[in-house]
Amino acid sequence: MPLELINPRDLPTPTTYTQVVVAKGTKLVFVAGQEPEDVDGKLVGPGDLAAQAPQVFANLGRALAAAGASPAQVARITIYVVGYERDRHLAIIEAARVVLFGEHKPADIIVGVASLSPGYLVEVDAFAVVDG
Repeated sequence: MPLELINPRDLPTPTTYTQVVVAKGTKLVFVAGQEPEDVDGKLVGPGDLAAQAPQVFANLGRALAAAGASPAQVARITIYVVGYERDRHLAIIEAARVVLFGEHKPADIIVGVASLSPGYLVEVDAFAVVDG
């Protein structure tokens, strides 16, 4: 495994991500922001985060696979959410995230943004580290 996941004892232990990820692989895979669009480029669930979040993470999984990377090789993700409010949005995002990542917890950040494209509420980018 090209990733070492570390939660230092003197930092809080997060339940949904890892504080520090050390990459040991030889190939970096950078995935552009994945939007809540179907294969035809049509927005899924306009204005509905619960519909968009699963689509975004499914798209991320497909992008990783195209590069020969798996979700377990993702070192970091950035999640952009329009008008992010932890109490309202975190559970929805995490439910979609766990479908792709399972128990793997890459380093992450959730960034509240004023807007994305009209009707779009979430976008996720990533980078992975792969051996070979």
